[in-house]
Amino acid sequence: MTSLSRRGLLRLAAGTGAASLLAACAGPGGSDSATKDDGGELSFAHWRAEDKDVFAQIITDFQKKNSGVTVRQDITASADYQSTELQKLRGGSVGDAFTAFRGAQFLEIGKAGLWTDLTGRDLVAEYQPELITAGAQDGKQLGLPYQLVFNTPLVNTDLLAKAGVTEAPKDWDGFLALLEAFKGKGVTPIAWPGGDSANAGQLLNVMVVNNAPTDDALGKIETGEARVTDDWFLTVLKQYQQLAPYFQTGATGTGSDAALALFAQGKAGLLATGSFQVSGVRKLGATFGLDLLSPITTTADKAKYEGVFNATFILGVNTKSGKQEAAQAWLDHLSDPAVAGVYANGTAQHVTVKDVEYTNADLKALAPWLTKKTALAPRFQFSNLDVRGAVENATVAVVGGTSPEEAAEAAQKVVDQKR
Repeated sequence: MTSLSRRGLLRLAAGTGAASLLAACAGPGGSDSATKDDGGELSFAHWRAEDKDVFAQIITDFQKKNSGVTVRQDITASADYQSTELQKLRGGSVGDAFTAFRGAQFLEIGKAGLWTDLTGRDLVAEYQPELITAGAQDGKQLGLPYQLVFNTPLVNTDLLAKAGVTEAPKDWDGFLALLEAFKGKGVTPIAWPGGDSANAGQLLNVMVVNNAPTDDALGKIETGEARVTDDWFLTVLKQYQQLAPYFQTGATGTGSDAALALFAQGKAGLLATGSFQVSGVRKLGATFGLDLLSPITTTADKAKYEGVFNATFILGVNTKSGKQEAAQAWLDHLSDPAVAGVYANGTAQHVTVKDVEYTNADLKALAPWLTKKTALAPRFQFSNLDVRGAVENATVAVVGGTSPEEAAEAAQKVVDQKR
């Protein structure tokens, strides 16, 4: 697990006015047009339904520059995308250009030989090198992580002020006191999508980083060097047990949309997912102030990290595609700093492309997090999704009433079977 460099992120945060050049810019490396023989409909596979309209805007611009090429968005819900997309990509009819999650999915697609090697292409130079390592393997740049997200709970700053809290808690006792303050104001302290496997585990990222004995401790559970029953992970599960009374009723069966709605309606102080849901909050009409607030699970003097980040939404070209050149041109287009700025500001997502100007109010509000000491999201250290699921399900079981020790033993049995 690595922390973001201050210099690299200041560079990322600093704009150059590139967005104003959108109409005049061609893609990186010269012409942004695909060959006539490589025309037709291009499938772009991803899981961000909330980004559909912004991508449609970017697609319109791309199609104006690429006569004869159209782009179709093939969107699948994130949980299904992780479990089914590999087979779709193998077929070649979906995902001429595609995205992948960091970790297990990226590795699985690599094993299947579906990443077209991007090493040496001009577009790679458009990215912050330290933020695209999740798309590299064996010295080759196979994919390009596009999003810089914070897997750190969102907080309603208006409710924070009403609760009388002027600064983020610096230790576990302070965090529990904050939850009590929210409860005292008649709102649910934490909206948690415990019934959504893709997002229930986002909270685990921040629950682990300061409790873990090493930065790669979650990955060691998969290799057998660590166990779910180890004291440090039992501490994590016991803290979930402490959080259980502060989640909404029926939290273990709550889907992502329901948790998002609860938060967007101002009925919950925290949304235990991350910055990738900012646009979803706004689309539901929320006008309150937003920030990130991470539970510090230790005493202040033992805390190494202030939160968690991830570089994901890895862009790639499918080796099974019959439209290689058009797919490459689409990635070139997305990698243009002006276009990346349109995506970032339209979706409230920071990006890994260099020299992007952030004009979105929420991105500006979250900008201080670009220079905080944040850890690379540990839940994506797992390369086996069954192992990851077993570990994450232990947290859900504890919130549902199972003892931490029982939940840990059950999870370890699955890990042992799947390793």
